[in-house]
Amino acid sequence: MTIPEILANEELRRHEFPVTTQNIFLAHAGDCPLPRRVAEAIAAYARLAATGDQERHIYPQILSDTRQLGARLLHCQAEEVSLVGPTSLALSLIAGGLEFRRGDNVLVYFDDYPSNVYPWMALAERGVEVRLLNTRGLGAIRPREVLGQVDENTRLVALASCHFISGFRLEYAAIGRELREKNIWFSLDAIQTLGAFPTTMEQVDFAAADAHKWLLGPCAAGLLYVRQPLQEQLHPGTYGWNNVRCPNYAAQEQITFRTGPGRFEPGTYNLLGIVGLKAALELLLELGVENIAAELLRKRAGLVPALQAKGYVVLNADVPVANASGIVSFHKPGQDMAALHEKLTAANIITSLRTDRAGQRYIRLSPHFYNTDDELRRVVELL
Repeated sequence: MTIPEILANEELRRHEFPVTTQNIFLAHAGDCPLPRRVAEAIAAYARLAATGDQERHIYPQILSDTRQLGARLLHCQAEEVSLVGPTSLALSLIAGGLEFRRGDNVLVYFDDYPSNVYPWMALAERGVEVRLLNTRGLGAIRPREVLGQVDENTRLVALASCHFISGFRLEYAAIGRELREKNIWFSLDAIQTLGAFPTTMEQVDFAAADAHKWLLGPCAAGLLYVRQPLQEQLHPGTYGWNNVRCPNYAAQEQITFRTGPGRFEPGTYNLLGIVGLKAALELLLELGVENIAAELLRKRAGLVPALQAKGYVVLNADVPVANASGIVSFHKPGQDMAALHEKLTAANIITSLRTDRAGQRYIRLSPHFYNTDDELRRVVELL
């Protein structure tokens, strides 16, 4: 199956993406609807699980298979992929598990999604200086700004691969390359690009992304990446029968963590979620993330001028392709954006209403590859 085939065959599109039979869904930067094959994989496993031991039918093979698929998507080793669930949990694991010295500083962006702010802010309680990145526009983070605000005491930089409101996509590889030369750790909240744009780990030390946005998977079934040389330096911070060695399920006198990705997986797995994640990863890899990215940029190229022609201000409308994403947020001075959001919802057009720190409200459009040009034209017509 290819993206052109999906877009040219309405019967196929509606079969593979049931949401399209009722709604124009343009909120993949929020919570995605499940594709048919993801929902069916979960349902099939749930039926099996009703016949006996939930683990018997798929465990442990499902873990190996999903790690391998995640590694293909991330361009890393399967031994670097842990299955821990929500992005907030994974980022908290990273922040809480690293060793910092008093006087170290970390650089974060205060207007990132709170999941990538609060875990780092909490380091102040451990004597770490938390520095807030200065930018000239909402989410518009450029490599020179990051590199100009680190110093010899910077231990880590934590950023998002794409800003959740402005849609500005980070040149994370260029930033990570420079930070590694300076021996500064780099943590990436990848949830707004993974599954939509190539997001690979060659220049990243830590990364996290849940599946419920662009990955088209279930909630709380995400990936944690920890670069292999750093795994022993990251204390898990959680303890359980699964990540601490306990032969025959007997607690030992000494706590010894497992090696590899299981080090960060303390207890029983969310098998329903992992089954759905595996099916979603298979779908995206079948289509090709590079192809998905090209389609999202094509859609953006049509949406932005169409919105501007109707008098809307589009955030980061003129960014270079390297910083463009699948997120298009817009507003119009003097217009009630909440009322417009309700109007769209009443027409079965699902968008997101977001508000920045200054109180400005935006309609956020985040179409995925299976949304058609006709759907996007319908949205613009109603604005």
